Amino acid sequence: MIVPTPADLAARYRVSNGSRFRLKDVDPGDPWGRRLKPIAGEMLKQGAKRMADLQERLYAQNRWSVLLIFQALDAAGKDSTIKHVMSGVNPQGCEVHAFKAPNAEELDHDFLWRTTVQLPRRGHIGIFNRSYYEETLVVRVHQNILAKQQLPDGLVTKNIWRERFEDINAFERYLTRQGVLIRKFFLHVSKEEQRQRFLERLATPEKHWKFQPSDVGERAHFASYMSAYEDMIRHTSTEWAPWFVIPADRKWFSRLVTSAVIIDGLQSLDPRFPEIDSKTRAEFRRVKTALEAERKPPKLKKK
Repeated sequence: MIVPTPADLAARYRVSNGSRFRLKDVDPGDPWGRRLKPIAGEMLKQGAKRMADLQERLYAQNRWSVLLIFQALDAAGKDSTIKHVMSGVNPQGCEVHAFKAPNAEELDHDFLWRTTVQLPRRGHIGIFNRSYYEETLVVRVHQNILAKQQLPDGLVTKNIWRERFEDINAFERYLTRQGVLIRKFFLHVSKEEQRQRFLERLATPEKHWKFQPSDVGERAHFASYMSAYEDMIRHTSTEWAPWFVIPADRKWFSRLVTSAVIIDGLQSLDPRFPEIDSKTRAEFRRVKTALEAERKPPKLKKK
């Protein structure tokens, strides 16, 4: 079996021509990936080591930052994917932010405000579990939410979603010009697999905390969400901030592809440990000599 590289997997699931993208062309069960099941565990293990090394270099170099955005319907596996894929990285250089329904203060600002203040610092990886894209998804499906944002009436037109896509593209272009690598993931789960996962949560007391009765109510809007996601991906998958549509009916596979995309992105930055200048190297030699010259304490004689 030819083992695909991170670059191979990233290229396969990257949305490179957004205007022609159709969500129905992506199978959430993706039969192509089944052949990787026997080696998936080892691929994830090796991927974790590679990601840890790249993250350490990113942190030490302190030039680039990385923003990973995860969007999906309930039960698609965002939380578990983040947990498993990022399990090997140093917590000092990685922050996860989960964005719920906006509070009163957040509603008094523009829709990009609450996420902007959580952007990752240089050398860090920032993870958005949901993001400003909710403003083109849940707000679009439930437009009563839009009324709570107190926008002037003249600004709420039939073009508001296209305008938000334009604003997001400009914002992400600005971030990339400031040294932020952006990778965006849509975990694509089928309606039937979502149903099975809801039933599993209901049957498992330890998973009850993950379930809300309203989650089932949202299933009535499944088609509307798929339409909103497709339109969002079409208009916001750019060269500088691409979307990756990840088949998510098999969790092991979605984790494998997500890991590969992140590794491929980090490798594109080629992060390196900072080089020490000649003056500092000379100082290191002086200190090393001094440490080696220190007298060892005498050993106590046994009585």
